[in-house]
Amino acid sequence: MFVDQVKIQVKAGKGGDGMVAFRREKYVPNGGPAGGDGGRGGSIILKVDKGLRTLMDFRYHRIFKAKSGQNGMNKSKYGKAAEDLIIDVPEGTTVTDINTGEVLGDLTQDNQELVVAKGGRGGRGNIHFASPKNPAPEIAENGEPGIERELKLELKVLADVGLVGFPSVGKSTLLSTVTSAKPKIAEYHFTTLVPNLGMVQLDDGRDFVMADLPGLIEGASQGVGLGIQFLRHVERTRVILHLIDMSGVENRDPYEDFLKINAELKKYDPDLLKRPQIVVGTKMDMPDSAQNLEKFKEKLTTDDSLPETPQVMSISSLTHQGLQQLMTATADLLDCTPHFETKAEKMLKQENQSYNFEKEAEPAFTISRDPDATWVLSGTKLEKLFKMTNLEHDESLMRFTRQLRGMGVDDALRAKGAKTGDLVRIDDFVFEFVD
Repeated sequence: MFVDQVKIQVKAGKGGDGMVAFRREKYVPNGGPAGGDGGRGGSIILKVDKGLRTLMDFRYHRIFKAKSGQNGMNKSKYGKAAEDLIIDVPEGTTVTDINTGEVLGDLTQDNQELVVAKGGRGGRGNIHFASPKNPAPEIAENGEPGIERELKLELKVLADVGLVGFPSVGKSTLLSTVTSAKPKIAEYHFTTLVPNLGMVQLDDGRDFVMADLPGLIEGASQGVGLGIQFLRHVERTRVILHLIDMSGVENRDPYEDFLKINAELKKYDPDLLKRPQIVVGTKMDMPDSAQNLEKFKEKLTTDDSLPETPQVMSISSLTHQGLQQLMTATADLLDCTPHFETKAEKMLKQENQSYNFEKEAEPAFTISRDPDATWVLSGTKLEKLFKMTNLEHDESLMRFTRQLRGMGVDDALRAKGAKTGDLVRIDDFVFEFVD
């Protein structure tokens, strides 16, 4: 089964907690703090495996969690860092954050890696908080939480040449004739439900990868038929072979078919029409094919709406008529055609651009109120600070209250109308406000 789009959840490992400990050695009268740091949590990394051809494995395994780092130990010993969790994906996988819409990466090379969720750093032990005023601190940090994300993985086949056209125009037959691929071929529409790849090798030593893409129909760019599942795979091709049935057995106008397919490509991504395109008349062994081809060429040359007239060639996969000439012309076109950017690559470039203005910073905290009159503090920075506070030691808790005061939380609560004795909640921790 071919799977080219999945959603997964990833959660990096939490950092290990720092430790509160003291030297208790005999003959050491002034033993100081000796609590070690926690180890780093494991990150989640996507890595390209050239042997994979589909995202099938993710249908049954969608949630990935890395291990947490080891807690710090006494005698100033650091906790062990957790191993990163490496997930294999096929070449051509685009990774997008579902919640933000951000494209995280486009994996197109063997062994290429992408960190999609970074593990949390280890919390500091009390050896870091000693000072002349407090030589024996009972303060330690909990480990930093690991990043948690919901991702969409999209596979877009890596092919040099893409075969496009209405169902049953001969795409699969052409692929099976010029390569060793064995796609399903039958006398009904939508025989091909997944992309098929084959390697074309010419006598002069040149070769290229050709993809037989599922049949396209009118409205595909809006999801009709195989819709986006088809169009997604056209993005990576450099040359398009536009196959059109010239036999006339289905009483369709070949030129209307040509315009409809190009219209769907344009609706999905106008840049697709910038790719070199060879129009290929198929089934030329049929009685009326030659006559229909001449009519098609006449309409093509007289149509002023086209930016330029594409090259037209004719073949018969059954009799092998014109196949060698078509493959040679395709290879010649590939030799002078550069790589085209996909939508994902364009988005990555835009996101990586440096701007002269500063992005509006997210507030450190927000204040709301529950129906029971409890004040609720939230915000990414504040919640992260809370999770890294070791509440088992009074000194750590006092340090957290000083950090809140420094962030302006006390003043903000007063401005909202908070009074002494009011309850304040952070996550599941509730305390009294003291003015």
